[in-house]
Amino acid sequence: MNGPLRGRNPDVLTCIANLSNDEVFTPPEFANRMLDTLAQAWAASHNSANLWADSSVRFLDPCTKSGVFLRAITSRLVNGLANEMSDLETRVNHILTKQVFGIGITHLTSLLARRSVYCSKRAKGEHSIATSFDSDDGNIRFERLEHTWVNGKCAFCGASQSILDRGAGRETHAYAFIHTDDIKTRIAELFGDDMQFDVIIGNPPYQLSDGGHGTSAAPIYQMFVEKAFELEPRYAVFVTPSRWMAGGKGLDKYRGRMLSDKRLRNIVDYPKLYEGFPGVKIRGGISYFLWDCEHNGPCEVQTIWDGQPTGPAVSRHLDAYDILVRRNEAVPILEKVKAKGEPTINARVSSQKPFGLRTFFHGKPDPKHLDNPVKLFGSQKVTWVERSDIPTNSTWIDKWKVLMTRVQGTSAAVETKFLSKPIIAEPDTACTESYLVAGLFDTELEATNYAGYLRTRFARFLVSLRKSTQDAPKHVYAFIPNLPLDQEWTDAKLYKRYGLTKNEIAFIESQVAEHDSELCDEGTSDEGEDE
Repeated sequence: MNGPLRGRNPDVLTCIANLSNDEVFTPPEFANRMLDTLAQAWAASHNSANLWADSSVRFLDPCTKSGVFLRAITSRLVNGLANEMSDLETRVNHILTKQVFGIGITHLTSLLARRSVYCSKRAKGEHSIATSFDSDDGNIRFERLEHTWVNGKCAFCGASQSILDRGAGRETHAYAFIHTDDIKTRIAELFGDDMQFDVIIGNPPYQLSDGGHGTSAAPIYQMFVEKAFELEPRYAVFVTPSRWMAGGKGLDKYRGRMLSDKRLRNIVDYPKLYEGFPGVKIRGGISYFLWDCEHNGPCEVQTIWDGQPTGPAVSRHLDAYDILVRRNEAVPILEKVKAKGEPTINARVSSQKPFGLRTFFHGKPDPKHLDNPVKLFGSQKVTWVERSDIPTNSTWIDKWKVLMTRVQGTSAAVETKFLSKPIIAEPDTACTESYLVAGLFDTELEATNYAGYLRTRFARFLVSLRKSTQDAPKHVYAFIPNLPLDQEWTDAKLYKRYGLTKNEIAFIESQVAEHDSELCDEGTSDEGEDE
């Protein structure tokens, strides 16, 4: 071949398009990083032994798409077992029939995975590099299943019947690995009895539509992780979205389990949008973990930013807080704040729909012809309503209030503000659910000092530790101390109050940008400013 392409032999798995943002193909380079972490953990627990030189180890990818994990494992085993099995054909056949197993998430991905691993979409086809399979599936199985519908949702994964009950000939997305009450029996059905896996590794589907409002979708990746644990492997290695660490719909129980599980040995976190999986928008970033059934202690946490570690990996107990503090550099700062034993402002912050009014509710353009008008802060504009039309918390109307937008941030790759500018709302005001009432006050001075406090880098840094997406509900304020409001709080005062070092201050200011000097006191917000 002549020209600029001469000498190029690109890996097709680096070029393949993703199925969707929910079913993302793992880049080969990323898969190999996960396998490196696995091999290091194996060596540390097996007297420096080489995992890839062990012909008895069994691997399972329970959510295989491109086959990238199984292909990379096979390649490593082919090299590692060369001394034990000198004949290449014998070695390859042993690896593919005895050591490497997968479950396709769809019929299409099962064909793709077989093509990647066996060099043929049929395991016993003429081009297959395996020579002793008795079925075209080989050890990469796919079983089409139907959802189990109960009151319009799947009893196993929570998918919406109205969206995914669509008849024969179309994928159901009823994934075999999680649509069962007995995963060991399911594995026996797929691969035979007495099938024990040493390593379970994969990149599961992330979410399915649950039939909620708009594009509502429920996460399902945690279900694959939990089923993997039930199989009692020696190691489990998964890459998933990172939002479980601090939030995420339906992930509270999973987060609690993961933070308290002392068998988590490594977490490698990619918080920057697009970095882990280039071109794929996964809000909050992605991460992978290694779970070791024989480990019982702290977890080693490493953050990757722009392709490099942000600092040395740090071993720490993940359950020190109710969420996972992702950056190691943030932990000593938070510990200094918590050491004061002060209550936090989340007790001041309202829940969703503080006055019972939905986002799309709008009043009249002016207060004319209203008997008892209330100024209403809504999405991007101010309108007016009758006081009697406000369903809940009518006593709040007469207070000074500080309002914060519920959705705060943008689609930018790096968020730097974390909270929009507070709105100081005088008495005779209310808001729709576009806002939270961040605090109620008797005087304008208290409201002004509180709004200024929320604008500090210090307060917004504490928010950043709990905020993994654009959503900023009540819980993201749970680390901010509830300080006296008889004075103006500045970053300089706050840094001094909590005894922060120069390096800690520099870290905060590297993460959180300043707001400009003016407060936002009208029915607008600046949630687009991180672009």
